Amino acid sequence: MIQISRFRKFKIAAVGILCVCSAFISARKPITVWMIGDSTMCSYESSRAPLTGWGMPFAGFFNAEVQFNNRAKGGRSTRTFLSEKRWENVADSLSKGDYVLIQFGHNDEAKEEKYKDRYTPVADYKVNLGRFIKESRAKNAIPVLITPVSRMSFDKNGQAKETHAEYTAAAYEVAKMYGVPLIDLDRESRMLYQKMGPEATKKLFMQLESGVHPNYPEGKKDNTHFNEFGARKIAQLVLLEMKKQQLALCNYIVQPKPAKK
Repeated sequence: MIQISRFRKFKIAAVGILCVCSAFISARKPITVWMIGDSTMCSYESSRAPLTGWGMPFAGFFNAEVQFNNRAKGGRSTRTFLSEKRWENVADSLSKGDYVLIQFGHNDEAKEEKYKDRYTPVADYKVNLGRFIKESRAKNAIPVLITPVSRMSFDKNGQAKETHAEYTAAAYEVAKMYGVPLIDLDRESRMLYQKMGPEATKKLFMQLESGVHPNYPEGKKDNTHFNEFGARKIAQLVLLEMKKQQLALCNYIVQPKPAKK
């Protein structure tokens, strides 16, 4: 009887420990990847298809232990992302181990009169990037800087032109100053365009003839924003650079199933 009683107590204790462990495992918070940036990264509703930000297909590369919260917004610069309190909402929600992917530049450099509300001088751009980094780290989150993705622009000799020189250089300076990972998407995307050539590169962008797509009956000629194919190619560039830099986030990439023999 004594042995049976002891066995029952042991069994009850074991079950109790198992329940506690199971509850802990199930309650474990997944890593959240926050994405802040502009229209080249953001999510779009289906009514604007095939317009696609590269952040949309990027999320599909990772397993269920990673959640994505894409807060990028069209037309935003570092300055307006802050002034509209979009960053404040992200910073307040950060948890230890989260990632913050930061990609701005397109709208910061827009000096035209119609875009004056979003324009951010290089010096201020650097200060703003620094703020994103410092406030991410204050929450024990991991910031990653990404240079602005290149626009499609070729010279008369078919050479892909650099379209973000000042702001890409500024991102490098900030990354070095704070010791954060930097992905040079400006360079990598330009290399992709050069490899594809002027005509084939159009297949990455919102280049539609009139009458081809119901969402754009009059057509579209856009050298900045991507279609579904282009967004996926850009997302692949970001993923490849993360792998090269051996970021811990890469441990959560979906692994392909082995081919059946």
